[in-house]
Amino acid sequence: MPTDRRTLLADAAIDVLAATGIRGLTHRAVDRAANLPPGTTSAYYRTRQALLTALVRRLVALDQAELQAIGERTSVPHSVEELTTAIAAFIELRLTGEGRRRSLARYACALESVHHPELREILVARENAGRQVVRDFLAAQGVMDADDRTVTLLTCVDGLVFDRLVAGGTVSDREIHGLVAAALRQPAPGEGTRAP
Repeated sequence: MPTDRRTLLADAAIDVLAATGIRGLTHRAVDRAANLPPGTTSAYYRTRQALLTALVRRLVALDQAELQAIGERTSVPHSVEELTTAIAAFIELRLTGEGRRRSLARYACALESVHHPELREILVARENAGRQVVRDFLAAQGVMDADDRTVTLLTCVDGLVFDRLVAGGTVSDREIHGLVAAALRQPAPGEGTRAP
């Protein structure tokens, strides 16, 4: 548990947002979730926008730390099956426990960022060791545009997480395997080129 009051409040705000949605994110709700006296949150974050910005910054910091740790303890996979297993473990992390709570908050913030571009700037995808593992795998398999394919693959994984959070259920290895296979597929001659 964080000892810094601002971090404690941002963590409580993530909990509130995940549990109640964007409309439930109030200073009072965060005070209650943090088990602090009324008015504490507003003393640190005067406006709702300041609270939301702090929440998003904390969310990104937690996500980046998690992805960095995953990448640092994961060697570059040697096969589609190894990458599929690694992605499945990541998805499971995002759909259960604390990962689920943060995923729900992240998607709520992503939707809110449509109306608040300053949040979008904070939420933009960043480099981390986890992303690098995927990029290195694709490059090792001879994929010429490994950077673009990495972004596409991870965006699709994100879409699966979102779908399962909303609709329920799990993600099958078959689905993940299909995404990885698509990322590895080389274009046919002339495919992807535009006519003059």
